[in-house]
Amino acid sequence: MRLFRRGASRAGLIAAALVATTLTTSPVGSAAAALSASAFAETADGFASVSALGQNGTTGGTGGSVVTAATAAQLLDYISRPEPLIVQVSGTITLPTGSSDGMHPVASDKTIIGLGGTARLTGGGLHIGLPVSGGVISPPAGAVHNIIIRNLSFDGATDDLINIQMFSHHIWIDHNDFSDGDDGAVDIKRGSDFVTVSWNRFHDHDKTLLLGHDDDNAAQDRGRLRVTYHHNYFDASDQRNPRVRFAEPVHVYNNYYRDNSYGVASAMDAAVVLEGNYFHSVNNPARVDFSGEPGRLVERDNVLVECNHPIEKRGSVVEPRTYYAYTLHRAAEVPTVVPAGAGAGKI
Repeated sequence: MRLFRRGASRAGLIAAALVATTLTTSPVGSAAAALSASAFAETADGFASVSALGQNGTTGGTGGSVVTAATAAQLLDYISRPEPLIVQVSGTITLPTGSSDGMHPVASDKTIIGLGGTARLTGGGLHIGLPVSGGVISPPAGAVHNIIIRNLSFDGATDDLINIQMFSHHIWIDHNDFSDGDDGAVDIKRGSDFVTVSWNRFHDHDKTLLLGHDDDNAAQDRGRLRVTYHHNYFDASDQRNPRVRFAEPVHVYNNYYRDNSYGVASAMDAAVVLEGNYFHSVNNPARVDFSGEPGRLVERDNVLVECNHPIEKRGSVVEPRTYYAYTLHRAAEVPTVVPAGAGAGKI
């Protein structure tokens, strides 16, 4: 069972758009039609669903044209356009490195979604956010926002697989496969906010999820970085699953951790609610005494099997339910439910 809110009106709108407004003719038209009924009816949950910062949840390219990218040139053109677009990715696309170290910008109001179960971006990553400026300490008018990335495999990036920064907000990263990036898999930093990372598989990767730039970045990060991580499969992804600074609250629920050096680290007064997760063969499932100032962590109903250390708890945390409603699987169900549903090709 996948925990999504479904909206028939949105499904009808997108299905009509698929028929009427597809801009690129390709041999994957039947796959696109099959995808529309199941994938486009699903809407973001968690923090990405919250109405804030002038954005009513995360809708991506809804209302825009539907296009299909089968080459790097097509993809990079579509994702950089200013208007709303639903960008369908067909097959394997190798992203160029060039002067950007392989990181390619995504403009606001985009849905990037793989067709079928084999859509793949390799050799580079996606960058969501304005250029870095340490002097900007509140969300600028032009902050990148309202982006959905689903049903894709990412690997082999020379930097991050996905990087979110500079007050970007309302981002939904769902049902993807992440492996073999040179740095982070999904890094969220520098004041970004209202993000959900759900139903992804992370494997063959070291520094998985960074949340918060560094110990000196409180001016941008404190009071922001509200992120939900749920139903992800941390399949021997070594560390940072996630590693958190300053954020409150961060909601980590119903994830399956298998063979990791550590699961969650909360530092620099970050505040994490950890519930309904299953940890198997994890050296440190969750820590608050990590580096820099300690963080806070509330845990409930987690299962630990063959772990070397207990979950470290400290302090109190604002409850995620003050922002959104959610339903938990029992932690004992997680080793069955999550591997069966997490990753690309499973929507």
